[in-house]
Amino acid sequence: MHKASECTLYSGGHVGAETFFGECAERHGVAEVTFSFEGHHIKRDKGLVMLSDADLKRGDVSMEIISIHMHRQYAQSEKTRRIFQSIFHMVNKGLQVFAVGVIQDDNTVKGGTGWSVELGKFFNRKVHVFDQVKNVWFTWRHDEWVVDMPVISETTFCGSGTRDITDESRKAVEALFTRSLGAGK
Repeated sequence: MHKASECTLYSGGHVGAETFFGECAERHGVAEVTFSFEGHHIKRDKGLVMLSDADLKRGDVSMEIISIHMHRQYAQSEKTRRIFQSIFHMVNKGLQVFAVGVIQDDNTVKGGTGWSVELGKFFNRKVHVFDQVKNVWFTWRHDEWVVDMPVISETTFCGSGTRDITDESRKAVEALFTRSLGAGK
């Protein structure tokens, strides 16, 4: 078990799950880094790092590749591209990925959250998803989702997820921090 003061949460500070991950991090004494870019509205800005155009380009992947990995089409807007580019920075810095969302039948996670999960798989990170439909944590292990009770086992991790976080998901994220780092402040 790591001390909370040794850990850093990376997120995008979006409304919903990412904001709640940040609130839990703050309560437990975990440092936060929030990645954003000019013109992007976020809810939580603790440890804000504004990504330049050059920074964003380091996370650039063609929308066609994202669509292939996610098994669905995304709008070709510049804002969508920049969000996916910023997600790269979160996952690149975090050695563990925690997400809140819905695991679909094709093993991807619904919405933009799914890109943080897919990047985590690609970067060979420990990837965990709290599925809001099944109300249980899953871990990606040996190319499949298995029910798990994950802990924060790395000093750097990212928190990602849906803007429509449920009460059960909030309880699950809070319990994750508590079992990993203690009761907090």
